[in-house]
Amino acid sequence: MSRLEELIAELCPDGVEYRMLRSVCNVQYGYPFDSKQFSENPNDIPLIRIRDVKHGRTNTFFKGELNPEYVVKKGDILVGMDGEFNLNRWNDADALLNQRVCKIWAKDNQKVINGFLFHLLGPLFKKIELSITGSTVKHLSASIINQIAIPLPLLPVQREIVRILDNFTELTAELTAELTAELTARKKQYEYYRNHLLAFGDDVAMGTLGTVATNLDSKRKPVTKGNREAGDYPYYGASGIVDYVSDYIFDGDYLLVSEDGANLVARVTPIAFSALGKIWVNNHAHVLKFETYVERKFIEYYLNMIDLSRFISTAAQPKLTQDNLNKIPVPAPSYEEQERIVAILDRFDALCNDLTSGLPAEIEARRKQYEYYRDKLLTFPACRQTGPARPACPSGRRAGGKEATA
Repeated sequence: MSRLEELIAELCPDGVEYRMLRSVCNVQYGYPFDSKQFSENPNDIPLIRIRDVKHGRTNTFFKGELNPEYVVKKGDILVGMDGEFNLNRWNDADALLNQRVCKIWAKDNQKVINGFLFHLLGPLFKKIELSITGSTVKHLSASIINQIAIPLPLLPVQREIVRILDNFTELTAELTAELTAELTARKKQYEYYRNHLLAFGDDVAMGTLGTVATNLDSKRKPVTKGNREAGDYPYYGASGIVDYVSDYIFDGDYLLVSEDGANLVARVTPIAFSALGKIWVNNHAHVLKFETYVERKFIEYYLNMIDLSRFISTAAQPKLTQDNLNKIPVPAPSYEEQERIVAILDRFDALCNDLTSGLPAEIEARRKQYEYYRDKLLTFPACRQTGPARPACPSGRRAGGKEATA
């Protein structure tokens, strides 16, 4: 029998008391601080906005005074009131609570501790989010939060549960940091070799993209989301697959290049990417056809390395027109040299992608493991009634939430 099982058997043999959150917790809603006083100066007061809840940190600061009524302290639980209802613990310096965020903390830490509340409230808010329908943006209200029923095992049980679940979260954080560092190192190594291999001198002839690839843009067909019929064929847009549809318009191996969108400038994701087999492409990605795999991959690697800013118009939004795409100069080394370069970069790309796919898989496995034990550890039977007298719960209160009296 585990330590937790021993504690539950000893302290909660007949189940635990459930209470409304409002009776055991304080709930403080944020204030609409004047955005004119927001700053990026870390010497000012940290200000927690709704977008900061998910990450548990902020880059927004406030030039006013520290209003005690809206101060968030280390350990306080934060909840985003709109959208995904993100929940987190604040682990930084004292900060101010902005509108659309609330903080929750125990009224009496002899009844409930904040660490237990944190692990307990996550799945409860997720259930609330899923239950709210008929609205584009979901909103939490005071009445919903205050009426959440929570179990209250005795403090030794709460502390043991927090110890177990905190260990899971720490291990997940360590794994994420380790794998992310490894991925960063591999990407830097890949970029170094890519830049070295694709830097050509005057001895290599230059052509234009329009002369080495066949452009198939005229065959593209955009379909609005409401008119798409769901299916198994990838539907591509400017940055990759955006949907799956029931039909296809291309069948083969192609290089797609973003035609418009902010990513043409930001380059957060590759703007050139291979698309294979039966696919549908809308009018936000150029479609290029090459004679061989080597030529297609060589151009893909090259386009994702070079600066294309002079070919991108930004009048309304960033756009790479077909005319400008065709004008992009590209090197034309021998086929054998292209083959050698592609083979090297494919190996590096595989190393990075293997870890990229493995990283989310590892983190997801840890997250599921945490959620499994969290749900198992935080599921308690309510105090049972053995007769009209309603005997006192182990916490010293009767079932139903009233004080036990002698």
